[in-house]
Amino acid sequence: MLKIRLDKFVWCVRLCKTRSQGTELISKGQIKLNSQTTKPSKEVKFKDVISFHKNNAIFSYKVIELLDKRVGAALIENFIIDITPIEEKEKFKAYQLVRQIYRQNGDGKPTKKDRRDLESFFEDID
Repeated sequence: MLKIRLDKFVWCVRLCKTRSQGTELISKGQIKLNSQTTKPSKEVKFKDVISFHKNNAIFSYKVIELLDKRVGAALIENFIIDITPIEEKEKFKAYQLVRQIYRQNGDGKPTKKDRRDLESFFEDID
């Protein structure tokens, strides 16, 4: 029978970008197994429920098959089922909308075009 650690499973089904990121999220309690905070080394079993706290919503996934290698995005539905309640999805959509509204153009890191414009401006001054 196939055994797989929680941190590796979360990475294999693309719930996080890296395995070390998955380990960190599990240790912080943002990813839970069967509604309980666990260690990253806890083994995942068939029909376990993985809860993933993202921003203000909690996404839930049921394990339907175990795997040992990372799979492509199109194949994820063969291994987990999204059982997240609609209310949680709506909370996440509302969060994204509010975040998009309040982020003004020009906030944050300059674009490549902005950087080039600044460089040409400062070259003209010299």
